Amino acid sequence: MPVRNVHERVLPVPAAVAGALLDRLASPGDPLWPSPPWPRLRFDRPLGVGATGGHGPIRYRVTRYTPGRLIECAFDPATGCHGTHAFEVEPLGAGRCVLRHRLTARTTGAMRLLWPLAIRVCHDTLLEHLLDNAERATTGAVRRPVRYPLRARLAAPAVRAVRVPPGAHLLHAWPGRRDLADAYAVHVPPGVPADPQAWADAVFRDPPRPVALLLGLRNLLAPLVGVARADATAFATLARTDREVLLGTDAAHLGFRAGVLVTPGATGATVTVSTVAAARGRAGRAYLAVVRLVHPAVVRAMLRRAARTTVRSAGQPAGTITVRADTGDGPAAL
Repeated sequence: MPVRNVHERVLPVPAAVAGALLDRLASPGDPLWPSPPWPRLRFDRPLGVGATGGHGPIRYRVTRYTPGRLIECAFDPATGCHGTHAFEVEPLGAGRCVLRHRLTARTTGAMRLLWPLAIRVCHDTLLEHLLDNAERATTGAVRRPVRYPLRARLAAPAVRAVRVPPGAHLLHAWPGRRDLADAYAVHVPPGVPADPQAWADAVFRDPPRPVALLLGLRNLLAPLVGVARADATAFATLARTDREVLLGTDAAHLGFRAGVLVTPGATGATVTVSTVAAARGRAGRAYLAVVRLVHPAVVRAMLRRAARTTVRSAGQPAGTITVRADTGDGPAAL
């Protein structure tokens, strides 16, 4: 099945400015590629003809490279795509240019179904996020940030289960019993705020809507089983350092602590949310037995949303968006 997909953004800067950003693709501190929430773009060598790599399972090789103007890649046929995708910068006169991405390919095998069902919406969202980053880098803000549709939200970012990190000193100092102990982490790129309190607020004070509804249901049912309702103090900050924040509360049925640890690295930072809890009495043990069933999904969803919104809002406005796409012989809403 033939696919043609085009995303472009008019930027109020000379082509040389946008081209300089394009030349930094896949390099340390790449200002364009949105990672997270998407897998990092990597090549096996510096950007140039012959460099091989890709993002996630999508693999390709650089076939043409004109510094500041063009990067063209040919897909590895094993991906089910036969064709190319390319970034290009086109001058529009003094002080304006277009940054464009073109995908022209023929899909085969499983990709014939995967493209329209799942990959296209992720591709479109990733490219609009990348163009937002270009707009932000050249103007300081984004006029109309991309909205993540449901299928794209489900695809990213990558939150993984980990051990409670040894560096979570505030959390380890809590003397409570460990009836529950787990941790989840996400990697964020350079330039994203590293303040652990900002991350704690993003995770616990702005949950996804399904999580907020679940917490509301919990408060409705809690008194029926002898458990106190939760309020804003449940996630009060109890202690903090430059890298870690400790939150939590002590109730009659349960004591818990949540730690948010930000660990800097050469390619960004790792944000880890760890939870420990101690049940108290029969009501607490029954409550914790239920919490265990939903806790991993809830924490993953909260951390994933925090990562997505924090990365997208890190440094942010201007430009016009034009999206055009064709699949086969007719237009398609991509």
